[in-house]
Amino acid sequence: MPGFVGFPELVLLGLVVLLLFGPKRLPEIGRGLGKGLREFKDSVSGDHKDEDINLERREISSDASVTTPTAWIPQDNEAPATQTAAVPKNGVT
Repeated sequence: MPGFVGFPELVLLGLVVLLLFGPKRLPEIGRGLGKGLREFKDSVSGDHKDEDINLERREISSDASVTTPTAWIPQDNEAPATQTAAVPKNGVT
């Protein structure tokens, strides 16, 4: 059956990896593969801690938008802003 990886193929793959990387690097390669598979499994299984955090952030930001004024209304005691930038002599801004 094409595409099927059986025991002999796994043994051959293990020998090739052993020859390429050597016995000293195999544990760190195994740790890296295990960590990657664990992260992949967590992301597929639905245990999304990041989504929970983002949901909380969205809830907080939606609550803040309700209490935040959308326009600034000047008070009677505030003076209007004046222009302080000088216009260049050649007329180009």
